[in-house]
Amino acid sequence: MWLSEAFRYIRWQDILDILIVAFVIYRLLLLIKGTRAVQMIIGLLILLAAFFLSDYLQLHTMYWIIQSFWAQVVLALIILFQPEIRKALARMGQPPFLPNLAPASEMKSVDEIVRAAVTMANRKIGALIVLERDISLNELVEIGTHLDARVSKELLLSIFHPSSPIHDGAVIIRGDRVVAAGCFLPITFRADISRSLGTRHRAALGLTEESDAVVVVVSEETGMISVAEYGRLESPMDMGSLMEYLTRVFTERKTERRRK
Repeated sequence: MWLSEAFRYIRWQDILDILIVAFVIYRLLLLIKGTRAVQMIIGLLILLAAFFLSDYLQLHTMYWIIQSFWAQVVLALIILFQPEIRKALARMGQPPFLPNLAPASEMKSVDEIVRAAVTMANRKIGALIVLERDISLNELVEIGTHLDARVSKELLLSIFHPSSPIHDGAVIIRGDRVVAAGCFLPITFRADISRSLGTRHRAALGLTEESDAVVVVVSEETGMISVAEYGRLESPMDMGSLMEYLTRVFTERKTERRRK
């Protein structure tokens, strides 16, 4: 009975209001998914819990310190989430429900990446090709050279040619687009890694330890092709095995998008 009485006072505007707020929160969560902003939010929630706990336990000094911080929380949030706020404003006009890639475009990108990697391996040209997946690599993209060009063998060869000013960094590929080049990746310091591995391999492992990206590495010294994923290195790769590996990666992405 009381439930039916409660529904009497709910207007259609209230339902619309709730749906809009839920959609905005959902889009914000998608925006920060896979970024360090998630860790910051967890830290703020822990701080909030400490605030209520210190009040309950009458820890006056801690309560006063946290209360003083909350007085400046709006300014702190703007400073902490400045990159995310900028990205959100930049993406407000983008259509949210369009798929990232068409299947034909995916397969074309795989073919171009494989052909470029094999060509550079034969010429012993070092390369780092990063394939972004679910976890955003925008922080790395922002410090690199922005390109936003379609993936092609010729573009990759020109970027990693020894005379190119950005050949030492990594290329980051998002879907069928090369979004940035000359990006510097975090290097792993694991003790179990062979000392024969160079900086490129350590950078590839370092990034894949922190994200779900897949990194194709071409060794400048040996011409060997390797693939790093989830902190593991698969090598050596020939044209067939590399094509099979990357096809599996793109197929998994398409399957995951359909499930979502």
